[in-house]
Amino acid sequence: MSSTHFGFESVDEREKARRVKGVFDSVAPKYDLMNDLMSLGLHRAWKAYTVLAANVREGQQVLDIAGGTGDLALAFARKVGLTGQVVHTDINEAMLRGGRDRLLDAGVALPTLVCDAEKLPFADNRFDLVSVAFGLRNMTHKDLALAEMQRVLKPGGKLLVLEFSKVPRPMAKAYDWYSFKVLPRLGRLVAGDEHSYRYLAESIRMHPGQEELKAMMKKAGFGHVDYHNLTGGVVALHVGIKC
Repeated sequence: MSSTHFGFESVDEREKARRVKGVFDSVAPKYDLMNDLMSLGLHRAWKAYTVLAANVREGQQVLDIAGGTGDLALAFARKVGLTGQVVHTDINEAMLRGGRDRLLDAGVALPTLVCDAEKLPFADNRFDLVSVAFGLRNMTHKDLALAEMQRVLKPGGKLLVLEFSKVPRPMAKAYDWYSFKVLPRLGRLVAGDEHSYRYLAESIRMHPGQEELKAMMKKAGFGHVDYHNLTGGVVALHVGIKC
């Protein structure tokens, strides 16, 4: 079996899947609160920008991968209306259960499915839009996942990847201090889990930068790919079009 990275650590691929599951099982109960605290509320603006860039219309078919607590799924559901459909998925059952309950509390019932982004259980050319927010960096075989997202999109369909990315050099020292000194302590105090938030900081450093991810998306079959840096590159929104 091949090895891969879990944060800065090299592990067996099967071990990574187990450990990533453990991280999200642990953080699920405080996930939304920690997102607000870690990003100072900016994650809401990043997701709002993503919804704007999606330009989802009534009647369209949307797949939300690594949908977690359902922020994007809820926003897209309100756009597609009764004639469209949003499928809410995540590989982690604890995260998905929290998202499903939150959607039901908002009066929205969506198809909710535990599935692996590297082996999507959907037909070719099914969706107008596929989204993945803060989930791609946790996938073991990102190339396979991107190819699967391309496969299930209709010709002309759009993939949106919202993910932490690389900041410019002048910001790096302060960003590293915040990531490795503040975030783990915040995780310990609020969520009772310092280790998981240290992993999240490490996983961001191991994730491909803006240009590298753009190249990966092109290799996966997207004819046009662009990205938008948000908050100085702390986060980037990659947009790929299936030609």
